[in-house]
Amino acid sequence: MTMVTTIGQLEAIYGVPAEASIVKETDRVTAEYARYIQASPFAVLATAGPGGLDCSPRGDRPGFVRVADERTLMLPDRRGNNRIDSLRNILVDPRVAILFLIPGSGGTVRVNGTGRISIDPALLGSFRMDGKPPRSVLIVDVQSVYFQCARAVIRSDLWNPGRHVDPASLPSAGQILSAISAARIDGVAYDSAWPQRAKETLW
Repeated sequence: MTMVTTIGQLEAIYGVPAEASIVKETDRVTAEYARYIQASPFAVLATAGPGGLDCSPRGDRPGFVRVADERTLMLPDRRGNNRIDSLRNILVDPRVAILFLIPGSGGTVRVNGTGRISIDPALLGSFRMDGKPPRSVLIVDVQSVYFQCARAVIRSDLWNPGRHVDPASLPSAGQILSAISAARIDGVAYDSAWPQRAKETLW
């Protein structure tokens, strides 16, 4: 197997990026990039820490990530599994990266920066949903913002309903838990209780 081991080899394979690939990157959230972020109901948050890397899905109503100003984003931390892998990482290594997706749009927006975790009561209250505030808010100090072209979304045919997979064809969360725990966790009971539990703990 032939491996690439140097930057020089890599650049020889891929060549020089086009001007647009360089110009698209800014050190702030421009008005155009803000429109993408405010329209996005789904994002992926990447962090790094002593235990390794973490890539966590985050979703809410469109605009759930607040553009506080051109150099600051605010992301509420809603109810979840309480592993808090991303937040643990940020306390040790504040570097974060966020990928924003918008259903129906091929374009995505990527943000890199550093994160801080706030539990300011007024700030938490401003993100209240269904009467419930988040447990914390991630404040991202923006360092770079740029769009990603639509090739990946086009190749994957991501938003085509005709290509959607039937969830019943995949292992359920309960089945996975049951298999990994050698049936210590009752997978059938887990799957049965999940819809109502999700409804009650969405926010």
